[in-house]
Amino acid sequence: MTLDRVVWSMLQEALSVYRDSPRATAWLRSHVERYTEPVRIAVAGRSRIGKSTVVNALVGDEFTPQSSFVWYRGGTEPRAQVFAGPGRPHDVPIGRRGSRHHVETGQFDRADRIVVDWPARTLRDVVLIDTPSEATPEQVLGDADALLYLMRHVQDEDLKFLQSANDHPIARTAAVHTVAVLARADEIGAGRIDALSSAKQIARRYRRDVAVEPLCQNVVSVAGLLAVAAKTLREDEFAALRVLSSLGREELEDHLLSADRFAGEQFPLTMEPAVRQALLERFGIFGVRLITALIRQGFDSQVKLTGQLVQRSGLGELRDSIAVHFVERREILKARSALLALDVLFRMEPRQNARKLMVDLERVVASAHDFRELRLVAALQSGRTKLPAELQAEALRIIGAEGVAPLARLGFEYEADARELREALLDALVRWQAQAADVHAPHEHRKAAQIVVRTCEGLLPQFS
Repeated sequence: MTLDRVVWSMLQEALSVYRDSPRATAWLRSHVERYTEPVRIAVAGRSRIGKSTVVNALVGDEFTPQSSFVWYRGGTEPRAQVFAGPGRPHDVPIGRRGSRHHVETGQFDRADRIVVDWPARTLRDVVLIDTPSEATPEQVLGDADALLYLMRHVQDEDLKFLQSANDHPIARTAAVHTVAVLARADEIGAGRIDALSSAKQIARRYRRDVAVEPLCQNVVSVAGLLAVAAKTLREDEFAALRVLSSLGREELEDHLLSADRFAGEQFPLTMEPAVRQALLERFGIFGVRLITALIRQGFDSQVKLTGQLVQRSGLGELRDSIAVHFVERREILKARSALLALDVLFRMEPRQNARKLMVDLERVVASAHDFRELRLVAALQSGRTKLPAELQAEALRIIGAEGVAPLARLGFEYEADARELREALLDALVRWQAQAADVHAPHEHRKAAQIVVRTCEGLLPQFS
């Protein structure tokens, strides 16, 4: 039986054991409902790091920031609800403030959370939770299955937050739920035109950093304003940017030395200062500089330009990382959240007739192959377990570090047929069985090979 089915059965059994406890029953039912939902991803980080900007980029629409937790869910029609204290949620309208959508919370100054249903393709597979900067790790992760943690550079405060997110035996065993994001990537390198390339190189270095690697599954860089521009660029803005690109590069650069100079009266083109100021607020100096350079290079239609902005801003890589590490691992993430919830329940309301469930929980956490894979990924990436380079790359791929679909595990970059997949799988199985049986190899080498063998054996029925 698969991990998600085992944990689902445990939730149902716990409902039966605790049926006479209203508080426990409500807790369990909330997690039963959560089990069937899309992956909940909390977006967290310190103040003014750009959480709402990154959420807007992922949603594909701009919303004004709120001081509460804001959940963005997929929906056929726009709708907003405010949860403020006990009782039913309150429906509130969604208006506009300038170019942004705004949830009119009215008298609800301190809502527990705001839930926005929005028709966006991204929200079919995930629920995005924009979190307040002052929220604790416990508050951020209490309702989330996964975490996007935003930072400029890795500092002690960031490491403490990420360590707190893994400060539980089950969380450490199933280290699967965090992607770190170097936000505001355009500010690296003093806003030079190559700033985004520099930010990507820094992100790659952090992926190998011994302090960072055990705490997250990936590190990516994103220029938030540029990413939002890629999804929300309007025709009038594109027209104004095309006009700006008609200036020579050096002449425009001279006026981009400061915001005051760019928006001032002494500008060589007939363009209202208010229009230039609005461009700065939307895209920043770096964004204006990069977009005009791209238009001069031939990306002179809105479709061509937005495609380039998605790629260069890091939004495409962030989406890919969410897909590989969160969406494809939905069943594991949901099982992990449910196991954490059961552990909380057993600690808060211990019962004699729940002893079997407590033993089952410990057994599942210790022996579930999905979690063994994750522990091996973390051990290989952190260097705690070492394999020869060519074997390590293959092991990481097979156990799902690059994606859990069979094509990704077996290293195919095209749609291979079942025969090709089976042949590649059998080759890998024989190779790793030999590694597991090699009496001259170190113990940790053979133990790692056994996990890879088990993964291959688990894949075989799909191609028999």
